[in-house]
Amino acid sequence: GSLRQELLQLKVSDKLHLIKGSRAGTRADSEASEDEGASDILSHCSSASETVSVAEEGSGNDAQDFLSAQEQREDKLKEDIENLTDKSAKTRVAALGSLRLALSSQVLGDVLSERRVTFMDALERCLKKGKDEEQSLAATVLSLLCIQLGSGPEGEDVFHCLKPILISILTDSSAGVTARQSCAAALGLCCFIAASDVEDLVSCLSVLEGILALLYSENNGTPPSQQGLVCCAIQSWALLLTICPASQIQKTLESHLPRLSGILASESVGLRIAAGESLALLYELARDLDEDFYSEDTETLCVTLKQLATDSNKYRAKTDRRKQRSIFRDVLHYIENCDYQEETIKFGLEVMYMDSWARRRTYSSFKEALGSGVRHHLQVND
Repeated sequence: GSLRQELLQLKVSDKLHLIKGSRAGTRADSEASEDEGASDILSHCSSASETVSVAEEGSGNDAQDFLSAQEQREDKLKEDIENLTDKSAKTRVAALGSLRLALSSQVLGDVLSERRVTFMDALERCLKKGKDEEQSLAATVLSLLCIQLGSGPEGEDVFHCLKPILISILTDSSAGVTARQSCAAALGLCCFIAASDVEDLVSCLSVLEGILALLYSENNGTPPSQQGLVCCAIQSWALLLTICPASQIQKTLESHLPRLSGILASESVGLRIAAGESLALLYELARDLDEDFYSEDTETLCVTLKQLATDSNKYRAKTDRRKQRSIFRDVLHYIENCDYQEETIKFGLEVMYMDSWARRRTYSSFKEALGSGVRHHLQVND
């Protein structure tokens, strides 16, 4: 199965195997939980508009309670979508916030499919006409909509229609930095879910690399206000690398491996970590192509990684030092030993194994979009 199916049990069509080629994951898909009752309870409890308690689920009025809660959820969803076209920016922002909560905590596939075109048009208007906060929320909601619709024709349609406006905001230096950051995250995640061919993938990579190029050209002197944007661009770029064909990986290794190493000297702990994790991913992808892969810069890189893995500079925040040391120990261990420190993530009665940097980046991207709702989607969104 594909990496995406293994990791998140999303609705992935066979066509994406053409993009992934021979690098499709080898571990068999983990079986979905058979406990439908537990999934139902989770679904009801996660409702943004109406919480149904476990006690109510166990009562004699299960069917009636379910239908009532479902109707209220649908009514709230319709109201929020309608409010996206309200004249008041405050009303639109409130509706986007409500939709973000609903889409991250519930699986609403059929309901959203019925209103997809209206929803998509409203999001496009928010992205085009809104200010920084509204654009940022709209981009986040767009990511969640793509997660809900999956990689079929509906998800593809949403991605293709709104991809140009995401790119327009992301590459507009006069746009709000929060909006640009959310658009960087949305472009990567929506492309990962719904890209229909290699051309889509390569075009999105190119846009994100344009943001990285600014960092490379400024010798790590990125203004603090831009650091979150660049981090998001690196993470989205890395996510898309996990589904790239071998030819694209080879080009990326040649052009980015040396320059990414330079970001490890950045004053920003976020940029250092994003670069370090991406370097580990690049080495992993390179070794997928050639198990004997070795870069002439590897020894120098390992020296730098050892310094970061033992960093005790007092001018860095204690929590930053601890997080940096932990991550760079993992990065160093992988680059030196070709061994990933396996992690396990429990959700309900199931366990997901994270045994590669590719899976780690993919899970992190979905977790950043879904927040605390990621475990619910892992259980229910199939």
